[in-house]
Amino acid sequence: MTLSEIETYTDVMPARRVFPPALVAAALVAAGSVRAEAQPNQRSMFVSVLDRSGAPVPDLGPADFIVREDNVAREVVAATPATDPMQIEVLVDTSDASQPYIADLRRALPPFLERLVGSEPGRRNEVGLVTLGDRPTILARPSVDAAVLKGAAERLFAQGGAGTYLLDGIVEVCRGFAARAATRPVVVAITTEGPEFSSTHFADVLGRLRETGAAFHVVVVGPAGADAGDEAQNRSVVLDRGPKVTGGRFAHILSGMALGSTLTQLADELTHQYRVTFGRPPALIPPETTTVSAARPGVVVRGTLVVERDREGRPR
Repeated sequence: MTLSEIETYTDVMPARRVFPPALVAAALVAAGSVRAEAQPNQRSMFVSVLDRSGAPVPDLGPADFIVREDNVAREVVAATPATDPMQIEVLVDTSDASQPYIADLRRALPPFLERLVGSEPGRRNEVGLVTLGDRPTILARPSVDAAVLKGAAERLFAQGGAGTYLLDGIVEVCRGFAARAATRPVVVAITTEGPEFSSTHFADVLGRLRETGAAFHVVVVGPAGADAGDEAQNRSVVLDRGPKVTGGRFAHILSGMALGSTLTQLADELTHQYRVTFGRPPALIPPETTTVSAARPGVVVRGTLVVERDREGRPR
């Protein structure tokens, strides 16, 4: 730069202004608020981490989790044991096809329900029991009383000639979650491969699960069915996609004798989850996918995104 160019540059520079202290302070406050608005929002997931045997992995911290949104890594700021009470609806197939497994269900369900309720005062999980034979029917309303739930489970019976209404049952309990603005909803379906009589489309069922933020866990008992109707196809899609997109577990067992160990493992998973919190940069369009994995190899990780709600309790 030549001398003349320096002189020209200096001439056009604005004169230095001196602002009163009050204006300086106000400007700093305004700048701080702008920076605060630009800070990432925080979102959370309820996450299961299981070892090769299916047992929960304890003592993990933020560095042990990897969260991605639309395949973009997010900063994990906290990972603590999940202590938020769950709102759990257990759906049980009592159609004609359940007859060979009713005795096994009566034995396996009471200890399962007792484990789900928990024993810590003030943090008990609320559990309801719904049967699916002929139509979705409330056998026990949501309760924290294990004795009430166990008594209801012992009254299970198969309804001769009845089909199952699994998809309708899922929709009904999701409506209940929405009505009470459930903060940690969970659906556990224990079903056979008997005929499905629901006329609900799979997209409606998956949409309800997504809107309520419910984790969907499935235990199918018995050999695979051969029904190829529209109802069966809708059911197959829900059983396949539902657990995957909501962070749930899918288990298919051939014998009712395996119900006890399968439900015990599921109860241990649900009661030993983490709440993983991560930062999300402000954006006009929310991400389509949120995934969680573990930094260590050899473990199974499942996560359910916590649904944000407005002041009226509606999802947003």
